[in-house]
Amino acid sequence: MKKVLSVVLGLTLSSAVFAQDKDFDQYVEGLKAQALEQGISQQIVTDAFADVTYKPRAVKADRNQPEKRLTLDEYIPRAVPDWKVKQAKELYQKHQAELSRIGEEYGVQPRFIVALWGIESNFGRFTGNYSVVDALSTMAYDGRREEFFRSELMAALTILQQGHIQVEDMKGSWAGAMGQCQFMPSSFINFAADGNGDGKKDIWNTEADVFASAANYLHQSGWDDTYTWGRQVKLPKGFDMSIEGRVEGKEKTLAEWNQLGITRFDGSPLPNVDVDAWLTAPDNANGRVYLVYNNYNVLMKWNRSYYFALAVSHLADRIMLD
Repeated sequence: MKKVLSVVLGLTLSSAVFAQDKDFDQYVEGLKAQALEQGISQQIVTDAFADVTYKPRAVKADRNQPEKRLTLDEYIPRAVPDWKVKQAKELYQKHQAELSRIGEEYGVQPRFIVALWGIESNFGRFTGNYSVVDALSTMAYDGRREEFFRSELMAALTILQQGHIQVEDMKGSWAGAMGQCQFMPSSFINFAADGNGDGKKDIWNTEADVFASAANYLHQSGWDDTYTWGRQVKLPKGFDMSIEGRVEGKEKTLAEWNQLGITRFDGSPLPNVDVDAWLTAPDNANGRVYLVYNNYNVLMKWNRSYYFALAVSHLADRIMLD
């Protein structure tokens, strides 16, 4: 009886998978039609979808993202360990001439370019091995954010049509984030840059293009290399936390924050610099507290995670200060 039951279950599961694959194939036909309507050539559509495959692991990764949130005291040492700082410094020195040229061109301090590179992909080592077309087609078919992923897929096909990468080399994460700076295809369209003048924007293999693309993203998003990102601070006892928050209207000058009793983390006065800053306490007043400038807001446009932006900021500081 158990053997018969297992056979029946096996047939049922096989039928379910077959049905899903069949539905996916039909869905892909709709994606092809949309691509052609939006001006993607028949050749690109044929090549891009020739071996397209449903990727259940991508859907599983999307639905099973970690729920436990670490405190910043737990997260920062994991995201910015000493070995990563050491590598960041070595790579900063190795590419110093190129980074300086690109940093000057786009108005971005090179240490932030290297820090983004390190946090996003461990300096290009972890960029994802999914076919971007497979991943985006799968995520669109899954339906949770169908419109978003369909749009990103059309952007990916545009990149292929522009000749920046071949289909078989267009690899990324389960969500379709690509290359050493982990751009979604729409970010590639808007911000990718040719850093070495060869006519292509190769964020997968060409470090100059990775640096220029990251710098261009920051530059176009409002970066100001006159300032840094902010700093960790210390609050006086009984501080009114109702004025905390990274929203318009809650910014104050450093002089005003100084008058309210906020100091550098070591207890010394805040710097005498005329810049607006917001008070932010991601883990509440009992955790790490920061005064952040508009450059930090720009990092939050790259990735809407306080933790990501603070990891990049801390790594950039350690490249400069350690």
